[in-house]
Amino acid sequence: MKLNFLGGASEVGALSMVMHQNDVSLIFDHGLLPDDPPKYPMRPPIVDMGFLSHSHLDHCGMLPSLLRQNDIPILSSHPSVEVAELLLYDSLKIADIEGYPKHYEKIDIKNTKAAFDIVGFNSKRDIGGMEVEVHSAGHIPGSSMFEIKSKEDTLFTGDINTKNTRLLWGSHPVECDNLIMETTYGGENHPEREETEKKFLDKVDETLERGGQVIVPVFAVGRTQEILMLLDDRDYDVWYDGMGRTVSRIYLNHEGFLRSPKKLKKALSNANEVKSPSTRERAKDGEVIVTTSGMVEGGPVLEYLREIRTDPNSSILLTGYQVEGTNGERLLENEMIRDSGATLPVECDIERYDFSAHAGHEELVEFAKGCNPEKIVLCHGDKREEVADDLSEFEIYTPREGEVIEL
Repeated sequence: MKLNFLGGASEVGALSMVMHQNDVSLIFDHGLLPDDPPKYPMRPPIVDMGFLSHSHLDHCGMLPSLLRQNDIPILSSHPSVEVAELLLYDSLKIADIEGYPKHYEKIDIKNTKAAFDIVGFNSKRDIGGMEVEVHSAGHIPGSSMFEIKSKEDTLFTGDINTKNTRLLWGSHPVECDNLIMETTYGGENHPEREETEKKFLDKVDETLERGGQVIVPVFAVGRTQEILMLLDDRDYDVWYDGMGRTVSRIYLNHEGFLRSPKKLKKALSNANEVKSPSTRERAKDGEVIVTTSGMVEGGPVLEYLREIRTDPNSSILLTGYQVEGTNGERLLENEMIRDSGATLPVECDIERYDFSAHAGHEELVEFAKGCNPEKIVLCHGDKREEVADDLSEFEIYTPREGEVIEL
């Protein structure tokens, strides 16, 4: 077996990996890094079939470009297919606004959707004399790990989370000979989720008690739903806005991929959905506003922040990692935001809470050991060596982008 990472080997983002085995060439994910400007994987070779682990842009963002060169089926889950389509159209819109080069057009997104071959968890497919089995990755609804069974079993994890959350059950190790595993949070552990949830709700209570408003910038995919389910524990006046509304409806159309569809439905019904400019005006008087984008870069969030920016009683509660150069990072580092070309001070309380949907360092190590492989390929992280150090009993590979390795 030969592996070649076209992107996302030594860094998080733009993951794309080609596997050559049994005279068959398979490609796993083909994403972009939504940086400023975006980063892209290398041009792919001719391949026979593709796999999409899940619908984040760093895994799916360049699939339409791949399909321009390769008329192939792409195996993925139903939620991943529908959310990927949504994000790909949004990515084109952002490219137009920001002036980034476009590597595909709307027709290519339509062709990509038509190319998807829907698979469910625990389903199996025969491909070129190899059997492929799909497992839950526990990362976001529909996120999948792919087990390729031939003379040796190989597991491609995509992004994984082994801890149970309100939205999903965590993933479990799959015994294999070769493990290809992400290391996004190599060298870093997450705090206990229950502790994070308590601190978050306590901060909301504190803010409301002093007469302030809470703005919660969230990622549309997974994080919106998780935060709404958490807020449903209390009797707050909650409003939610942005792309997370559409993503939530997609997830509820595929209940089998959720830990508790009933609890998500309840959280959504107890919150107020912003459906129009008039309801957005009403939302500005609400207690808690959950809105995209998670890094405060686009979506409705800036409109809400204009209302509270100079209010020291209000709070901005960030719920995920903030990339360097984003408004989220400016808030954390300098208490400033960029809005309509101006850099403005923010007088609200600003806090960040770790609601990551990725396995932390200890969980990655535990997962790898549970798979009991002979060989481990570490990818999708810039601290792979720290993970490798704790897996020294295994044969470890840390390839660079463009490097071909043979297992």
